[in-house]
Amino acid sequence: MMVSCVKDFFTYQTNKSVVVKSWTIGIINRVVQLLIIAYFIGWVFMHEKAYQTRDTAIESSVMTKVKGFGMYNNHVMDVADYVTPTQGASMFCLITKIIKTENQVQGHCPEFISSKERKYKCINDSQCPEGKPASTGVLTGKCVPFKGKDNSCEVKGWCPAENDQVEMTPMMEVENFTIFIKNSIRFPLFDFTKGNFLPNISKDHIGKCNFDPVLDKFCPIFKVGDVLRFAHQDFHNLATKGGVIGIKIGWVCDLDRSEDECIPSYSFTRLDAMSQSNNVSTGYNFRFAKYYKMENGTEYRTLLKAYAIRFDVLVYGNAGKFDMIPTLINMVAAFTSVGVGTVLCDIILLNFLKGADQYKAKKFEEVTEAEVVRSTSLVDGMYRTREHSQLSIRLDEKQSSDSGAFPLVRYD
Repeated sequence: MMVSCVKDFFTYQTNKSVVVKSWTIGIINRVVQLLIIAYFIGWVFMHEKAYQTRDTAIESSVMTKVKGFGMYNNHVMDVADYVTPTQGASMFCLITKIIKTENQVQGHCPEFISSKERKYKCINDSQCPEGKPASTGVLTGKCVPFKGKDNSCEVKGWCPAENDQVEMTPMMEVENFTIFIKNSIRFPLFDFTKGNFLPNISKDHIGKCNFDPVLDKFCPIFKVGDVLRFAHQDFHNLATKGGVIGIKIGWVCDLDRSEDECIPSYSFTRLDAMSQSNNVSTGYNFRFAKYYKMENGTEYRTLLKAYAIRFDVLVYGNAGKFDMIPTLINMVAAFTSVGVGTVLCDIILLNFLKGADQYKAKKFEEVTEAEVVRSTSLVDGMYRTREHSQLSIRLDEKQSSDSGAFPLVRYD
């Protein structure tokens, strides 16, 4: 068996051309070839532009500004009050609702318990393990009076403890605020730079335009209510619970064409969509504090729990330019793939059509070394036999022409 495996290993295969005159196979072969050619021309070269080198390492800079005034808890709110962070980066938050806990100082106080959260309600000290972290501080190991007949575990931290169950009306004017976005991009492979301020946008136009996907799709000023509407979101729900909205700027540029045709496209989506489908942690909120000092040097603070709509400006894109190398590679791939039609036709001929056995016999032929030697010997024998026959014929002709006769000479 080992000898047989070695013999099978040291073999050589070569192609054998068999012409099959069949309308069925001929049509299948040409249809498959046409489909492959159409795929490469239509999809690979025309749609995907496989003849280009592409730069996907886009470099981007985003600057933002928000404008608008709102009323919250009888206070006029401007951008310094409701925008955070204030640097005008690609990520910013518009605060729509704030729950304040004022005049907090370091000390000991009962942990807050509500109708929804009764975790730290206690009867005796054993229910309040000392040193364990709680919601607003560290447990001291004591059970102390809270309100009425209720007792709560005592905590060490900023007191009084925060009550974030207060119902507050969000600042509804946020819907009319405007967001100004300035975006610059660069494709380093081609050293190509562009911005979202197109040549036809003037200072006067920016002063009065608002983005509209049909009427003014290149205006860099976006109304908050419009952005939420384009993202298919309800403003009141977001203002109450908070959420994360994505403003996507796409740059897909064909640098074989005019530079003016490299233009941005804007789209909008909700990035924290999963938070809508669960009740564990819905919306978006965060806490921050403002610190002060009393005359005696004691530090105190105002804790703020803010519900906000967070906007993330996401920039993506790629640029392409003609290059001979990818063009040649894809052309070779196209010509090679045309051979798939031959493979498919072989499969059909060998397995599904009538006369498959005859086709196999014609297509596959095994030749051993002994047969080659025998065939060579036979051919050589035939060649020598023919040479011998030809030699005999020549000798016979010579002998027949030399009959021993001689001419008669007349002597006078």
